[in-house]
Amino acid sequence: MMIKKIVGAVLLSSVLFAKVTNVPATKDFVENTKMKIIDIRTKGEWIQMGTIKNAHLITFFDERYGYDVETFMAELNTVVDKDEEFAIICNSGSRTKLIANFLGVKNSYNVVNLTGGMRKLLQEGFKPEPYNPNRIEAKKILEKEASIATPLMRESNSSI
Repeated sequence: MMIKKIVGAVLLSSVLFAKVTNVPATKDFVENTKMKIIDIRTKGEWIQMGTIKNAHLITFFDERYGYDVETFMAELNTVVDKDEEFAIICNSGSRTKLIANFLGVKNSYNVVNLTGGMRKLLQEGFKPEPYNPNRIEAKKILEKEASIATPLMRESNSSI
């Protein structure tokens, strides 16, 4: 009985100290916020619906609902600091609900979940930007860092 109470208290405290805030996705919020917005939709959704100006495009789930947590976290960490408050958005809000809890509760990030997603924004008359494949995304930053690090690693290994 005592173990159940302790486990219950631990679970309750993880919810109480979660760093997740749910905020409706509104035109006013996305156009006026100073915090970074992470768009976790798929590339196909960015192409179809457009993107939010200055949002960071970091896909969590691919078109087949597969995911790579390590890659997502590495890309996210190139964009935000762990103690920095940032917002996440998807198409309808269902994916961000899962990801916000994963980031906030399990990993102690300071996350704002934009409920309703891009659909809600578009219904409110928000005008997204067309997807620009040349836009700098976190994945491109990681690839650039890796391409710089690889020759340096070869040089340092050759002197051993």
